[in-house]
Amino acid sequence: MNKSVFFVLFFITSVLSYSQEQFSVFFESNEYNLSPSESKSLQKWILQNKESKILSIHGFTDEDGSIQYNDSLSSKRVETIFNWVKNRVKIREDFKKVSFGENFRLSKIKAQNRRVIIHYLLSKDLHLEAEIMGLKPKGVTVAETPVSFPDKIVVTNFDGTKAEIPLDVKFMETFYASKAGEKLKLENLNFVLNTFAITKESRSKLYELLLVMQKNPNLKISIQGHLCCLAVDRRNLSTQRAKAVKQFLELNGIESTRMTFKGFGSSMPLFSLPEKTEEERAANRRVEIEVLAN
Repeated sequence: MNKSVFFVLFFITSVLSYSQEQFSVFFESNEYNLSPSESKSLQKWILQNKESKILSIHGFTDEDGSIQYNDSLSSKRVETIFNWVKNRVKIREDFKKVSFGENFRLSKIKAQNRRVIIHYLLSKDLHLEAEIMGLKPKGVTVAETPVSFPDKIVVTNFDGTKAEIPLDVKFMETFYASKAGEKLKLENLNFVLNTFAITKESRSKLYELLLVMQKNPNLKISIQGHLCCLAVDRRNLSTQRAKAVKQFLELNGIESTRMTFKGFGSSMPLFSLPEKTEEERAANRRVEIEVLAN
């Protein structure tokens, strides 16, 4: 039988959606302190939202500068906003401060990329908090059992459009039942060339991981990144890619204590370096999940 489920979840490059609200604060180029006009705008928002609850704060930059610089800059911007709102607006206990840097879908207008987004609930929607955060999924159309998985989900994209994503039920069933010490390669999990940004086409594997972690609270995992081609991982991409997977799961409510991440560079290739074919390079360029407890 064709099973389907409807979730509104958020991808690593998308915003929280559904009944949540969001408020954006903008920054000047290379700045992490607020301008007078943005300070005034944020102060007004704080006064209007004393009974609201903040769910997460996301920081972004434009593409100017190195990836490392932009990661640091977006983190500082998030910290600036957090210091403004703490003790002034309610904040969810497990709320997330996330710095995306330039690793998100960039607007053609640079000024729109230099921002921090506060995701929050209005007081009238607080009773829906668990449902909205994905802790109590809405719209399940099939009866769920501990090992029953849908073969597709519908997600909301960054621009508000919806997309149907097919899922690998066999992989989810295998992952769900895996024993401590077993490793699973995440097939079809790809990254933008020379970055740790996960491609849009790879979303299905992330949602498969998420669904299993949601259904099996006993699972604890190690997320392990591997590279091809180069003997030395000078940019630490293998670690950053493993971290990106962990961030996605955290953003969707999986406790960080259930996950670790580590990059191995090219130290554990499936095929010896230098690889002879693209197939060998693709096999070495991978992310694996090691089950630590189940």
